Formats: sequence, structure tokens, C-alpha cells
Amino acid sequence: MTTITGTPSEGVTTRIARLQARTPLERYGYLFMRLSGVALIVLAIGHMMIQHVLNDVHSLTLEFVRQQWTSWGWRTYDLFLLIFAISHGFNGLRVVLEDYIHNPRTVRFVRWFLLIFTIITIVWSAVAIATFDASIG
Repeated sequence: MTTITGTPSEGVTTRIARLQARTPLERYGYLFMRLSGVALIVLAIGHMMIQHVLNDVHSLTLEFVRQQWTSWGWRTYDLFLLIFAISHGFNGLRVVLEDYIHNPRTVRFVRWFLLIFTIITIVWSAVAIATFDASIG
């Protein structure tokens, strides 16, 4: 529903659009995109400040990462950044693809494929972070 208020002589136009979510997935996906976007802003700015502002760019080596990842706090921080980035990106891809795919069976296939691919990618990345041996070097 779009409502336009004001007269042409006033030059004021206000639009109020009300969109109804078709499924609970749409509502939760919408909410997730907003919340994960805020989390990503905080995590990404923190990452940039720590890696590129507080530390010299030339000191960013595998040795620097190895020293950071001796602490589970840094690994957890990087894991959260990774989880939010991957899930936010794949959820955005799902929304874009659903705008162009109109066959319900294909939409369902795309949703399941992206969900499985997201889970595999997050697990694979989490295993890599968790099993990184910081003592080698």
C-alpha cells in the first residue's frame, strides 16, 4: 500500500510502503540481514583497525597471524567475522536469485543448495581456524 500525502503546490511527497512477508523465512531473512550487517560493520571495522591501522602493514605476515592465533580470543573473533560474512553474503545471494527465479521448485532447490553450501563453507572454515597449529613456525 502506497500513500501519497501533500498537494503538488506544497511540493511534499511522502510514501509509506507496507510489504507483507510471504513466509516466516522472508521475515527472519530480512531481520538477519539487518542484524548481521550491523555485526559485520563492527567486526570489519575492528579488524581493519587492528590489522591495518594499529599495526604496520608491512608486519602482516603469516608469523603475525600465527602469534595472534595462539589466543582463542583472536580465533573466535575471526571465526565470528567469517560466519557473519559468509551467511550474510549467501542470504543476500538467495534474495537476489529469488527475484529472478519464478519457478517454485527451482526456488526451493536454490534455497536448499545455498543452505547446504553455506553450512559446508562455515564448517570447513571453522575447522581450518580451529585446527591451525600456531606452534609451528
